[in-house]
Amino acid sequence: MTNNSYDCGIGPAFEVVGGKWKAAILWELNEGPVRFGALKRRIPGVSEKMLIQQLRELERDQLITRTAFPEVPPRVEYALTTWGVSLNEALAPIANWGEVFARATGRYPT
Repeated sequence: MTNNSYDCGIGPAFEVVGGKWKAAILWELNEGPVRFGALKRRIPGVSEKMLIQQLRELERDQLITRTAFPEVPPRVEYALTTWGVSLNEALAPIANWGEVFARATGRYPT
């Protein structure tokens, strides 16, 4: 996150969740820790490079944790932090609004 100053909380919130994939990643981690490959399969259309970049940014912003297990082959799991859980709780009403809006405007299958 950059060191911008904001007049309200919407700026920093959108700064950490901005972009096409971060909200989807956070949402997929809502049920518990997920391995990289499973996360990639759950988010259709995201490239491996973009997923790695977004995961690094979410980790930097303290919304997720990355746990590497000393195994062969290596295993890495991503999980929400307390900040990530609270952000998902804040995003839930936005997701609900988006679903209603998309259905009402024909942008979502019924």
